[in-house]
Amino acid sequence: MSKKKQFKDPHSKREAAKYENPIASRELILEVLGKQGPLNRKELASIFSIDTDDAREGLRRRLRAMERDGQIVQNRRGGYLPLKESDLIRGRVIAHPDGFGFLANDEGGDDLFLSPKQMHKVLHGDRVVVRVVGVDRRGRREAAIVEVLERAHKHIIGRYFKEGEIGFVYPDNKRIHQDILIPPGQEGEAEEGQIVMAAIVEQPTRHSQPIGRITEVIGEHMAPGMEIDVAIRSHELPHEWPAEVLKEIKAFSDEVPEAAKKGRLDLRGVPLVTIDGEDARDFDDAVYCEPNKNGWRLLVAIADVSAYVTTDMELDKAAVERATSVYFPNQVIPMLPEVLSNGLCSINPDIDRLCMVCEMQINKQGEITDYQFHEGLMRSHARLTYTEVAAMVIDKDESHRSTWKKIVPHLENLYALYQVFHAAREKRGAIEFETTETYIEFDSERKISRIAPRTRNDAHRLIEECMIAANTAAARFLKAHEIPSLYRNHEGPKEEKVEDLRQFLSELGLKIFSGKKPSPKDYAIALEKIKGRPDFHLIQTVMLRSLMQAVYSPDTEIGHFGLALEDYAHFTSPIRRYPDLLVHRAIRHILQKKKAAGFGYTTADMLALGEHCSMCERRADDATRDAVDWLKCEYMQDKLGEQYPGIVTTVTSFGLFVELDEIYVEGLVHITSLPHDYYHFDPVRHRLEGKRDGKQYRLGDQIEVIVSRVDLDERKIDFELAGVEKTKKPARKKKGKKKKK
Repeated sequence: MSKKKQFKDPHSKREAAKYENPIASRELILEVLGKQGPLNRKELASIFSIDTDDAREGLRRRLRAMERDGQIVQNRRGGYLPLKESDLIRGRVIAHPDGFGFLANDEGGDDLFLSPKQMHKVLHGDRVVVRVVGVDRRGRREAAIVEVLERAHKHIIGRYFKEGEIGFVYPDNKRIHQDILIPPGQEGEAEEGQIVMAAIVEQPTRHSQPIGRITEVIGEHMAPGMEIDVAIRSHELPHEWPAEVLKEIKAFSDEVPEAAKKGRLDLRGVPLVTIDGEDARDFDDAVYCEPNKNGWRLLVAIADVSAYVTTDMELDKAAVERATSVYFPNQVIPMLPEVLSNGLCSINPDIDRLCMVCEMQINKQGEITDYQFHEGLMRSHARLTYTEVAAMVIDKDESHRSTWKKIVPHLENLYALYQVFHAAREKRGAIEFETTETYIEFDSERKISRIAPRTRNDAHRLIEECMIAANTAAARFLKAHEIPSLYRNHEGPKEEKVEDLRQFLSELGLKIFSGKKPSPKDYAIALEKIKGRPDFHLIQTVMLRSLMQAVYSPDTEIGHFGLALEDYAHFTSPIRRYPDLLVHRAIRHILQKKKAAGFGYTTADMLALGEHCSMCERRADDATRDAVDWLKCEYMQDKLGEQYPGIVTTVTSFGLFVELDEIYVEGLVHITSLPHDYYHFDPVRHRLEGKRDGKQYRLGDQIEVIVSRVDLDERKIDFELAGVEKTKKPARKKKGKKKKK
């Protein structure tokens, strides 16, 4: 009896508010297991005095959920124990097309290596528990899989082939490195060579590969628009709204309800404007600026999505699942239904809209000296494009200035503030790489007609700086009130990356990074010093690749290395990013004078949501990249034998990746296509060097290539060096793969 009494649930009120039949909180279960050691479900039920069927079922579900989330693990005797106490590590599997993989640790830190033998049990994206078993010959910590917590794939998209009586699906996603076996009678209506969806009936094990059955024929291999259908399904992007969501959104109209306008700061008389690209469909931010004696007053008004999407809605569950909008060429998979994203939450001109407003005081040095947040009501005074704004404030085009006569003075204020922001950006050392973003133009049959660079002007940068300022203020506000939220964290480079970069730069006569831990300003100074050098592209690329990837996390101490900011959170795009919606909810909670302790999310919740949103962001990037690669391969199919100039974008041990000038298509010059020699790969200097004649091929080199092969299945384009004669070896046939008949 005393054992039952010694544990008091500190979160009993929260559990009672959430559930009709509350049970022990996760925190209490972890505390009990930490103090008592491994306990099975029956023993836990006894400790918590659980004696009804409903309560026992609730405990079972909670323990299963904690297992799935990697908080606990079950030993062979059925006892549960906390993960941290058993020296096990949980994380998500990142597969490599060559068969090995890595574990991305949920708690951060270096990835762990998973051998091909370990990867045989899992697929890319699975969540697992591992233990460290040693260090491999390359010095990487190596792990063994203890248990699979969650399977990432229920369906696989790929092409259907057959060998004898056994069929198989060759996955479209190249990170899915195992074919899916299709037993006789499970192929449905599929014909060989078609793109299909296969449901996984049996997940891979140590001894067998995954087994499935075909549930849907997606279509023929080369059908127009197939690239996006395949990418959506291959990366399992949620793209259909559940019936419950469709029912919920019927309650939304095109206009803001009058009741929702009450109690808000009325900004309808302030000439806020939206500035976006010509092809933008949803408008989630508007800006206004006016000078004062100390500098400027800047207003950044953001669509108030949180006023419509609340945590108790099915719509919110769907938004969490998507976490981000996905932008394919000519098609968008939105995070929110169009009735909101293009309607009620879109800041269209001359219409009342609810907004969250960040009001900032900016001094003459471009620093935020004060900020306030408001629940606002606004009316956009103009829908402007970057091109129009640049014409008015930079080119002083009189026709545009005459059309927008009332708006021009406010745009001039914004441009003056931008120049101060830009100077402050340079002073603090924010990193700015010169990269080329492209867009695809299609013909009437949805084939690529042109791949063109997207030009940026000061109007783009003006809006970017205003958004950075609002995001900075949001992070400071959340941090000051100590409320759980998500920050956009960008860690500095790892020590080994810095050492490689320092060695690479020193061999080029550049001694820029003096300390062991370079600052953002060191990067900015380096970029400034190399401008105009013929090897600028080479150096910039190596510097860019030394940096970490930005992620979402509740950690308040990391900041954003690339922007050289101590505090940074995403506040400005809640229509298309779920972390921004979470930030809005946290800000509203404080504005309504509620205590941080009563917020509906814990730090643990935010940790899980941050990991999920970061994963969804990577998933969206992978899906769009796959679709674009497919389109580019299709575009290059009739260009076999043609010669193009290009630049070496990556050097590997097996060859050179080259991007073609003007058309921005990348392909591989395999090492066997280089002049006959033995080549040494130098990863630090990013080059291949011939052993006999000393010929070097480096990152950033300009070379001439010939298009030699296009493989749509593999999304690969092969080039050969122009002017090089060589004896071609027969192409190796991939096991089990057949060409379309």
